[in-house]
Amino acid sequence: MFAKLLNSPDCLLNQRNRKQFLATLLINLICIAHGIGIGWFAPTMRKMQTEETPMNFKATVSEVSWVGSFLGMGAMTGNALMGIILPYLGSKLCLLFVAIPQTCHWLLVYFAERVEYLYVGRFLAGLCSGGMYIVHSMFLSEISDPRIRGTLGAIVMLSVNVGVLLGNIMGTHMPFSITAFIVLLLPVCYFLLTLCFIPESPVHLIRKGNLKAAEKSFRYYKNIKDFNRSAAVEEFEDMRQKLTEDDKSSSNVTIKDFVSRSAFRAYASAAVLLIANQFSGIFSMVSYMSDIFEKSGSTMDPDTCTIIIGIVQILGTYATALLCDVWGRRLLLVVSSGGVAVSLFGFGFFTYFAQWHDLSDWSWVPLVLMSICIFMGNIGLVGCFFMALVEMFPLKIRTRATSISVVICGFFVFVMLNILPLCMAEWGLPATMWSCAGIAALSFIYFVLFLKETKGKSMLED
Repeated sequence: MFAKLLNSPDCLLNQRNRKQFLATLLINLICIAHGIGIGWFAPTMRKMQTEETPMNFKATVSEVSWVGSFLGMGAMTGNALMGIILPYLGSKLCLLFVAIPQTCHWLLVYFAERVEYLYVGRFLAGLCSGGMYIVHSMFLSEISDPRIRGTLGAIVMLSVNVGVLLGNIMGTHMPFSITAFIVLLLPVCYFLLTLCFIPESPVHLIRKGNLKAAEKSFRYYKNIKDFNRSAAVEEFEDMRQKLTEDDKSSSNVTIKDFVSRSAFRAYASAAVLLIANQFSGIFSMVSYMSDIFEKSGSTMDPDTCTIIIGIVQILGTYATALLCDVWGRRLLLVVSSGGVAVSLFGFGFFTYFAQWHDLSDWSWVPLVLMSICIFMGNIGLVGCFFMALVEMFPLKIRTRATSISVVICGFFVFVMLNILPLCMAEWGLPATMWSCAGIAALSFIYFVLFLKETKGKSMLED
């Protein structure tokens, strides 16, 4: 039975898939480091505003919102920069590049003496994440088989969420200087392993005309020992011919390609996906989770609740990895947006009534509702986000449209991380949660009515 499972084309340990799976695990070390930075910030941010600050300084609500939002500003810059350099440098050099700002980020955290150190550090962390999400998505789409592409893409977010959980625990129970010193090892190990064990993708090598290296890379990622078999030769030649034709046509991309019917359908779906991903609050809430629980009316320890949420995030993205190539992207996005809307409406109502009534006997309710929200958000709006975004655009404009979309996403990250703590302070927690729930509900309606399925779609077709 085990042998039959290994021979299944959908199994990650199948002989053809295992090198792709190994490469995914290695490059996701940087995702774990990035996730630790996000998770560490949640409990640390709350303490920074009190006399118990772990740093050498206190921070105001405004300063905390800027520390949070500089991550989005860096992500926007990283998105734009990676979109420019990726076609010229290729995936491997870009994978190596993202380790540099992540390393500098943790050095600045370690030596932080005032809040400006964190401004710069968070900007560099965002620079890493903005580049990382683009190059990881493109690299995995270029080396992976269509049957497992969604699963490998989901592992990226799974790795980030493992890092978030570790960051929650470290931020709660460890001095920040020790945390920074330990996490510094991750980007260093990632850089060395990528340098030594990750070949350039065959797609980039074909586009650069290096067919011998492309063939070697193709054999490596497909784990083909006997390349003289007709099926393997035919598959490589089909890919080479298709890419050569596409490169000739892509050099002739015109405005007409960007205003075609299929392009506008993709723009609409991408816009809704971007808005749902950020303005439903799923990402930004993670950075302020301890503060949210402190204001929710629950008597449970906010940092403990944040750690539990970190575990729920991992379960959500693990579910995505199992289901996205079985159920498809569309169904997961529908279920995800609907679940987020319902749970956030419920969370808002609890925090509203907690202002007027003693709900201490029901202190577990905010944790349950937020756990449902984060789990449902991670099975679709987070876990499927980048893979669905790449797959929905027509081939001729895919690279440019994806790059522009991710830059816009970085801008949305900046906006949400900046305004979320201010909204909670000015509007109150209930109104903030209801606003996010409303956006998720509208996204749910769009996904049900208009979103097309892209499961199993070849990256060489529209």
